[in-house]
Amino acid sequence: MAAEDGAERYAAVVLAGGGGRRLGGVDKPALTLGGRSLLTRVLDAVADAEVRIVVGPPRELPPGVLSTREQPPGAGPIAGIAAGLALVPVGLEHIALFAGDLPFLTAEAVRELRVAAAEVSAAYVDDQGRRQYLCAVWRTGPLRERLHAVGDPEGVPLRRLYDDALVTEVHSRVDPPPWYDCDTQADLDRARRWLQPG
Repeated sequence: MAAEDGAERYAAVVLAGGGGRRLGGVDKPALTLGGRSLLTRVLDAVADAEVRIVVGPPRELPPGVLSTREQPPGAGPIAGIAAGLALVPVGLEHIALFAGDLPFLTAEAVRELRVAAAEVSAAYVDDQGRRQYLCAVWRTGPLRERLHAVGDPEGVPLRRLYDDALVTEVHSRVDPPPWYDCDTQADLDRARRWLQPG
């Protein structure tokens, strides 16, 4: 069944674990910009998802949002994706994968990825030409196959999931871009300047 915008129904998996090492070990998704946490901003962008799943330590979440944890905790992003995928209902053809620290992700950007992923997976590409693996939409079948091929996901780098995968590369036409994440204090400061110009 397709949605009114031409993209099929989908699930959203948001990775909100990680150690935030480059920000002094803080809980990055809980950091606030413009009065809203980074995680809230991401969840708002996928408000139309059939199911929203947050992978990470226990935290307060909006009603209806599911929570799970990679096993073992801290095992890495592929383990987190596998944990999220385990809660996705059968029959959804798309799975949106997002980091929990994307302050400028919007519903429009998510829709652009979903439409681009009509036949194969789709990912935003940054201004250096690098695929943003956690700002992407996968076809469910290929994602399950990739996870099976990886085997034990603990400590496996995320790029392994994309090795030789067919991916439509999407270039953002807006600024600030939806793929922008907040790994360092400088990233966070820049995001705040974008939100409060001048």
